[in-house]
Amino acid sequence: MDDHAVGSHRHLSRRSLIATGALATGALAAGALGASAPTLGTAFGGSPARAAAGVTKKVTIYAEQLPDGLFGYGLAPGQATVPGPILEMYEGDTLEITLVNTTNQRLSIHPHGVDYSTDSDGSPFNASFNNPGETRTYVWRSHEMVAAAGRRYMPGSAGYWHYHDHAMGTDHGTAGVAKGLYGALIVRRRGDMLPAKQFTVVFNDMMINNRMAPDTPMFEANLGDRVEWIAIGHGGTFHTFHLHAHRWADNRTGMLEGPSDPSLVIDNKDLNPGSSFGFQVLAGEGVGPGAWMYHCHVQFHSDGGMAGIFLVRNADGSMPPGAEEAIHRFQGHTHTHGS
Repeated sequence: MDDHAVGSHRHLSRRSLIATGALATGALAAGALGASAPTLGTAFGGSPARAAAGVTKKVTIYAEQLPDGLFGYGLAPGQATVPGPILEMYEGDTLEITLVNTTNQRLSIHPHGVDYSTDSDGSPFNASFNNPGETRTYVWRSHEMVAAAGRRYMPGSAGYWHYHDHAMGTDHGTAGVAKGLYGALIVRRRGDMLPAKQFTVVFNDMMINNRMAPDTPMFEANLGDRVEWIAIGHGGTFHTFHLHAHRWADNRTGMLEGPSDPSLVIDNKDLNPGSSFGFQVLAGEGVGPGAWMYHCHVQFHSDGGMAGIFLVRNADGSMPPGAEEAIHRFQGHTHTHGS
């Protein structure tokens, strides 16, 4: 399989800020052993997010056929990946997505968690899709929390969401999702903490980002980096997501808002078809650098290859003792695919 197509991407500019509404794209830093999906409109640096209200950002996405029968979304011709690019906006922003279908298949792009009209639904049910070779524009909107009667609030759009095909193979896009047409969508609330690195993990039937161990993505960070994980479920199989040695608050951001925040602190969470969640951790906090595993905690799923490595390097980027040996053991481990 072409590493460029699945989970290993070219480095693009890291200087694309949603705070200014810039349309440049960026790929987050990754070492030679692994990478993450490229990102549209991400601000970096572990500081609170700030943005002007009501920004409309325009992006062109190319749907392309990849080796081994896969398909992917990309931000430029020849740069489609599995998963597709991370798309981001603040509450109140609009994303105007021009989808260019370069394939010979009917397909679309359908979002979760945001606002859109029926002609941007991305489903054949609403005649919202791209025929082979067709270009079509989809408009996704977001909104902030608003006060309602009875001291209640209507929720805003902020959250860790996702997007995917809804038209290839069937009217529900079953073939497109199975072949890799999916990606992460983040809507931030102003003031949210911004990460240094982001990783998208998609449990798609018995695969992670359409790979099985030992070929699953290896994600890298240096000790102390603020890392954001976006976990997405697809396919038709129950899963749970577990990250070794790290934990997060089970709420919108993964962080506690104060000493009285009642959010449970967890290190394992259900990740089922159509669901998504995200969280931030400090790499190696309290445990140090090393090769830490992430995997599905349904036992026969992890035995079957639903596992990968989160490599936390030393703060200076060097390899910690024992990590190289752990990686080699993982690569040599026998996984019982298909059990």
